[in-house]
Amino acid sequence: MENLHDKRKVYERSQLIESEIKQNPIEQFRDWFLDASENPVISEANAMAVSTLEDDGCPRTRMVLLKAYTYEGFIFYTNYDSRKGKAIEKTHKACLHFFWPNLERQIIIKANLERIAENLSDGYFHSRPKGSQLGAVVSPQSCEIPDREFLEQKLKDLEEKYENTEVPRPENWGGYIAKPYEIEFWQGRPNRLHDRIIYKLENGIDWKISRLAP
Repeated sequence: MENLHDKRKVYERSQLIESEIKQNPIEQFRDWFLDASENPVISEANAMAVSTLEDDGCPRTRMVLLKAYTYEGFIFYTNYDSRKGKAIEKTHKACLHFFWPNLERQIIIKANLERIAENLSDGYFHSRPKGSQLGAVVSPQSCEIPDREFLEQKLKDLEEKYENTEVPRPENWGGYIAKPYEIEFWQGRPNRLHDRIIYKLENGIDWKISRLAP
C-alpha cells in the first residue's frame, strides 16, 4: 500500500463570505468562471465533470466541455445514444462539477436536463471544425467496436463522401441544457475550514442561500 497521508496542500488564496457573494448563483458562477478563464495556468476553464445514474444504481462520471450558459442553465453537447445520453433520458437529471485547483475552487451543480431546440444544435454542430463534425458522425459512442482501424476507415470513407458538401448533423447528436436547482460554491481555506455556500431553488423562482460546514 502506498501511503499518501503526507500529501496535503494549504488553501489560502481567497475566501467566500456572504457579504461579497451575488444573490443569483448564475452571476456568482459568471464571476468565478471569468476568474478561471483569465488564469494563465487553467487551459480549459469550461471543462466539467458530468455525473449520471446508471441502471445498476452506481453514478458514472465523465469530462465534457461547457459550451454556453445563461440564467436558465448550462449547455453541453453529446451523442444522445451514448451512456450519458441514455442515462439522462431516463432520469432527466445530472450533477455537473467544475474544479479549478489553481484557484482552490469547485462548483457542484444539481440540475434537471432537457434537450435544446434542434435549430440550436444545428447551429453549433455546423460551427465546429469539419473534422469534429465527421467524428460525431463516425463514432457510435459507448458501443463496443472491433479496433481503432474501424474508426479510421469510417472516417476516411466519410471524408471522401462529404469532401465538397456539408456534413448533416446526426439526429442522435445535440445539446442538453442543465437547469440548476442547487448550486454549491466551494472555496478552499486554511485548516480545512473551507467556505461552502449553497444556493437552493425554491418555488421555481427564488434562490435560498445557506452556508454549509466544511
